[in-house]
Amino acid sequence: MTATLYIIATPIGNLEDMTYRAVRILGEVDLVAAEDTRHSLKLMTHFGISKPLTSYFDHNQQIKGERILNALRQGKSVALISDAGTPCISDPGYQLVRDAVSEGISVVPLPGSCAAVTALSASGMPTDAFTFAGFPPSRQGKRRTFLSSLSNLPGTLVMYEAPHRLLDTLNDIRDLLGERVVVVARELTKIFEEFIRGTVSEVISSVSQTPVRGEVVLLVAPGEVSAAEAEPLEKVLLRLMEDESLSIKDMAKIAAVESGVSRSEAYAEALRLKNSAEPP
Repeated sequence: MTATLYIIATPIGNLEDMTYRAVRILGEVDLVAAEDTRHSLKLMTHFGISKPLTSYFDHNQQIKGERILNALRQGKSVALISDAGTPCISDPGYQLVRDAVSEGISVVPLPGSCAAVTALSASGMPTDAFTFAGFPPSRQGKRRTFLSSLSNLPGTLVMYEAPHRLLDTLNDIRDLLGERVVVVARELTKIFEEFIRGTVSEVISSVSQTPVRGEVVLLVAPGEVSAAEAEPLEKVLLRLMEDESLSIKDMAKIAAVESGVSRSEAYAEALRLKNSAEPP
């Protein structure tokens, strides 16, 4: 191995989710950069891996990042891992990746566990378009501003939240985004894995009676487009048809969101407009 930065996903709870490739690469690299070396040492010990460890987290990433880059400049291979899940996703790491790329150092991702995608896949919410928004701000004023900025986005919203702030965030969602359907996914892949589904008010009632513990992924269903806000379907499609790179399916997907109709209706209308526009 020479001068390669590996971005390695690790299990979010169940150690059986570790991939064969991740175990092999961790056993072959010269250095492992970990968010918490104590936590990662337990993981590596479980899989019989013994490699030099160095910490890399939010408060030391500038200093440690340069040391890791120096190791890469010397032709060494480095694996970047976080405490759980995929590095750089609401975890430190993107600066290191950016700097390595800028120096022409090879960056190789090893896919695996990611709490956001795991929760989304089992949520029962639309998955064709979604926004991952990370952690909402902890202070209410900033959190409400943050949530307001997401209110008109199409697709499902996916966030992480600390269990002790979950109820406050749900109340803010109800105030600012309306009575949407939400899913609280907690302790994913672990013994007490749980999905709490319902309207915001129903989920607020549930978590008020039995406080949630453990790591939380919060998903919010897309908002409905009112008739007053919706742009006419034909107008939306005619505008989208000007972009020749868009397929009929892509146009239907976008138009359905913007005009508040079903995707099948948007697809049928897009097909009709396309056929009528073609010369006989």
